[in-house]
Amino acid sequence: MPEKISRAKELIAGAKKILVFTGAGVSTGSGIPDYRGPGGVWLKREPVLYRDFLASTRAKLDYWKYKADTFPAFRAAVPNAAHKAVVALERAGRLLALVTQNIDSLHRAAGTHTDKLIELHGSGLYAECLDCLNWISMEEALEKFRADGAPPLCSCGGWLKPAVVMFGEPLVPESLVKAFKAAEDCDLVLSAGSSLAVEPAASVPLSAKAGGKPYIIVNLGATAHDKAADIKLDGDACEILPDLLS
Repeated sequence: MPEKISRAKELIAGAKKILVFTGAGVSTGSGIPDYRGPGGVWLKREPVLYRDFLASTRAKLDYWKYKADTFPAFRAAVPNAAHKAVVALERAGRLLALVTQNIDSLHRAAGTHTDKLIELHGSGLYAECLDCLNWISMEEALEKFRADGAPPLCSCGGWLKPAVVMFGEPLVPESLVKAFKAAEDCDLVLSAGSSLAVEPAASVPLSAKAGGKPYIIVNLGATAHDKAADIKLDGDACEILPDLLS
């Protein structure tokens, strides 16, 4: 492992336009659960599908009850050393883009500039209207829900949903285009805390590798891209990233 870290540091030191791709393992150190990993939330609780949310009041209620139960802990989370390490890389002028699968907005809270940040799966700190597309804070949406126990409505009368990409919902095309453009323009890609099993997000770092860019993976456990990586560091991203990017 020390030899691999040294090699990874050498590659990173020689790069000027780094693409960082992050998943749940970057935020577990902040108390955010890993939803898809071993023992993850979605192994214990069936997620609400986007099509069901649109079609069923019962599905809307189920989803909003879950959000009301889990949001206080989600809102209390603060950035950890991994988030801060990426900010330091940006301040050094070497971060091209940060593409994240996470919806916790902890990269934003840590100080990553919005011009660099691509949140592929949205933000759990907001709710959006399905009709007028207006966004409001999740706190305001949950206040509406708690007031009468009904799925909350926008001021325009449309249904609200958390501003995240639900199961079965397509990603925002503009975000995906920006992510793949960063993969094309970078000179190194670093994936941290992701099993790299969820598409189309996982194709972003892989496309950089296909373009001949060095590919470093930091993750606790196996990933779908281990054979494609130039260097795979098996461990907690929250512990490895601060050293790797220092």
